[in-house]
Amino acid sequence: MNGNLWSDPPAPPPPREDWSAFKALIPGIETIEEAALVKQKSRDFYWYSPVLKKQLNRHFGDIVALPKTEADVIAVAAACAKLRVPLTVRGAGTGNYGQAMPLAGGVIMDMMGLDRIVKLADGVLTVQPGMKLIDLERETIPQGWELRFHPSTRRTATIGGFIAGGSSGIGSINYGILRDRGNVRRLRVVTVEETPRVVELSGDDVQKVVHAYGTNGIVVELDVAMARTWPWAERVACFPDIMAATRFAQALCEADGVVKKLVSPIDWGAAQHFKQLRPMLKDGQAIVVLMIAQSSRAPTDDLTAEFGGTTVFDRDYDDGAEIPPLYEFTWNHTTLQVLKVDKNITYLQTLFPPPDHVALVEKMWKTFGDEVPLHLEFVRLGGKVACFGLQVVRYTTPERLKEIIAAHEAAGCPIFDPHTFLLEDGGMKVVDEAQYEFKREADPHGLLNVGKMRAWDERTPTRSKWADAKM
Repeated sequence: MNGNLWSDPPAPPPPREDWSAFKALIPGIETIEEAALVKQKSRDFYWYSPVLKKQLNRHFGDIVALPKTEADVIAVAAACAKLRVPLTVRGAGTGNYGQAMPLAGGVIMDMMGLDRIVKLADGVLTVQPGMKLIDLERETIPQGWELRFHPSTRRTATIGGFIAGGSSGIGSINYGILRDRGNVRRLRVVTVEETPRVVELSGDDVQKVVHAYGTNGIVVELDVAMARTWPWAERVACFPDIMAATRFAQALCEADGVVKKLVSPIDWGAAQHFKQLRPMLKDGQAIVVLMIAQSSRAPTDDLTAEFGGTTVFDRDYDDGAEIPPLYEFTWNHTTLQVLKVDKNITYLQTLFPPPDHVALVEKMWKTFGDEVPLHLEFVRLGGKVACFGLQVVRYTTPERLKEIIAAHEAAGCPIFDPHTFLLEDGGMKVVDEAQYEFKREADPHGLLNVGKMRAWDERTPTRSKWADAKM
């Protein structure tokens, strides 16, 4: 660690001015070199973190390539390999910690031109990576199928970006996380070599690429398992405090007869900043944001009353209503909603592991109070009900933020650090050996999303191979 407590990325290299050799190798593929547009395509929501905001502000790509077909992707990959040019693969840029921000300049490959459903059969969707999640479900829901779970950025994110950078979301109370067996069925991946190969991964082998930040292969097609659709209802219930809200959420998640998709307790310290919901909330009370089947309203009413709650908002799910979908007040959108009002906050990503997760939530609540207003997302983890915390943090200094993180981990609540751009440090703090080995196979020159896989940089330093590349 340096004086900033998190490792800084290397200084960005000088911009490469002449891209004629690269463009000559990809005839017919559209590119963008206008600085403002390249800068726009170099960004995500890294600024949620004051640490990353300071570290990554200077980092941009040099040129954007816009493939439309798998053959285009192969051509771009080959050109980068031949010229030893860094390559960052990108979807819609809805990530939160610089996953697809180029640290070494070079080429940004925008995959949103590959946006077609290939087929939907027997509850398995075959789709190209650049398709937006909302567009995907507009086609599948009329056929009776929806995504098993999705991020709060459903209206803007792509399916490929979610698989490469996400992990869980709305629906994870039923289907766990992306890495749970059966959720991602197959990946078709292009390697970055002078003569790229197309590799098919299925079964457990898909984990070599799932949530790898695009560091070790370019996904050009994927199979995901779908869920049967339900007519959903959205509601907000108020509770006397966050622990009453949490205990209600736990009981609801254990009520197997209640069909649910989203169970999100949020303390008043965060919920008070929800401008569009604020008029209906009760001052000082915690809330739980819910998506339940319309047929599950009555048993949910009974359970809400048991825990001293009051339903203050209820509607049939409506994607086009004046108040946006309620999932846009949950998961990572909770932080965004609060940031609209209070710029001096940031957030954590925490696991409260079962079976003691409710007790751990209470311990952290009593320890930090309104300095770290609780925001929980209930999920199934290893077959058991558990919850993640995406707590809001009233930010003061990097040192205090690090103290808060250390206190959670000392109490048995692992932090998936949202203040680092490194793959391993943002996850389970260990190297995924399968992902590292696949990078050696699929990206032998170390050109993909340079600087994001700590294991590669420590074991296979390659910066000198591309930093002085002649264009």
